[in-house]
Parts: sequence; structure tokens; C-alpha cells
Amino acid sequence: MATSPNDGGDDVIDQFLSDRGHTVERVGWEQEYNKKQCPDCGGLHDTSATACTVCGWEPTP
Repeated sequence: MATSPNDGGDDVIDQFLSDRGHTVERVGWEQEYNKKQCPDCGGLHDTSATACTVCGWEPTP
């Protein structure tokens, strides 16, 4: 199933999954001392980073 490029249907999909017992959570940066850590690859970045320069991961808004 595809969603629109602007993720307009994510709330509907999240509600559908939640209603069926699935845990739905937004994934964001992890903190490692004074750095941001990518949850996908573990790469460390300055606190001003908006995307992982190692794997390209970006947090969902």
C-alpha cells in the first residue's frame, strides 16, 4: 500500500494499526552525551543535524 509523498495518510494508517494492537511511535534522534545519535546506524552528529550523513535517515515530523 502506498501513501502520498507528503505522508498525508500516515495518521489513518497509524490509527488502523493502533486499533489492532500494534504499537505506533514516531522515531526521533537518540541522545548520546552532547550529540545526536541516529537510531538506524548509530552515527553521531552535532545537535544541529537534521539528517544522518552516514545512512541518510531523517526523523519523521
